[in-house]
Amino acid sequence: MQKTIQYIQAELAPFYPETEISGFVQLIMNSVLGLSYTQMILEKDRVLVTSESDRIKVIVERLKTHEPIQYILGVAEFYGLELNVQPGVLIPRPETEELVDWICKTKIPTTSKILDIGTGSGCIPLSLKNELPAAEIMAVDVSENALLIATENAQKHKLEVAFELSDILKWQERSWPRFDVIVSNPPYVMEREQKQMEANVLEYEPGLALFVSDTDPLIFYRTIAQFASKQLNEGGYLFFEINENLGDEMVELVKQLGFKAIELRRDLNGKNRMLRCQK
Repeated sequence: MQKTIQYIQAELAPFYPETEISGFVQLIMNSVLGLSYTQMILEKDRVLVTSESDRIKVIVERLKTHEPIQYILGVAEFYGLELNVQPGVLIPRPETEELVDWICKTKIPTTSKILDIGTGSGCIPLSLKNELPAAEIMAVDVSENALLIATENAQKHKLEVAFELSDILKWQERSWPRFDVIVSNPPYVMEREQKQMEANVLEYEPGLALFVSDTDPLIFYRTIAQFASKQLNEGGYLFFEINENLGDEMVELVKQLGFKAIELRRDLNGKNRMLRCQK
C-alpha cells in the first residue's frame, strides 16, 4: 500500500499540486480497493494483487493526460449522493451544491412543484428530491445522453424525478405545467473566457453544457426568465447559477421582467455565482 501511494505521488508530481494528488490518492484507493481514508492508514502494509495494481496504473496514466478523475472513475460526489458521470455530462461543481443548499434553506412548501432546466447528470433535481421527498420534481435537457445518465442516477438512488427531453430555447412549442420553483445552471461561459479555463475542462467536458457566444451570453437566462415569468406560480422562486462576471446584467434582466426580492449570492470563493428572485 505504501509503495503504491508513493508511486502515485511520484508519477503525478510533474502534473498536479501536492494537495490535489492527495485527493486523487484517496479517491483511487476508495474506488479500486474500497478503502476509506482511515482504512488506508490502518492497512498501510497491505499487499495489492496484480489486478489492483494494474487498475491503479491505468488510472494514473489517464490522469497524466489531465482527464478528469470523475470521468476515469465514472462517479462524482454531490450533496451526499454518489452520481454516475460520463463525458456527455458536466461534472457537478461545489458551487452548484451551494445553489442546492440555498434552495433547501429557502422557505418553500414541502410539496413544491420544482423544475430543473439543463439537468445534465441530474445532480440538482436528485439532491433536491433527496432533501425534499414530498416535492414533485421535473427536469429537462436537450441531450438524450445526459437524460440517460440522469435516469441511471435516479434509479441508483431510488429517487423519483420526471426527466424529459426538451429544448428550453423552444419552450413555446409545447405545453407546460406551473411550478413553485424553477432552477437552472445553464451554459454561461463566454467563448472569450475559454483561454482562462483548465485543459481538463476544455478537452473533456461537453461544450454544449458550458459555452455561449460572446455576442449573446445571456441567451439562456433571458429565455428561462421569460419562461419563468409565465410558468411560475405567484410568489414562486427562480434560482440561477450564473457567470461571475455578469451579476449586474442578471439583476437588471430579471428586474425588467418584473421579478422582485432579487438577491445575488457569492460562493465560497467570493464570486457572484448565484441569483434568487421571486415572481
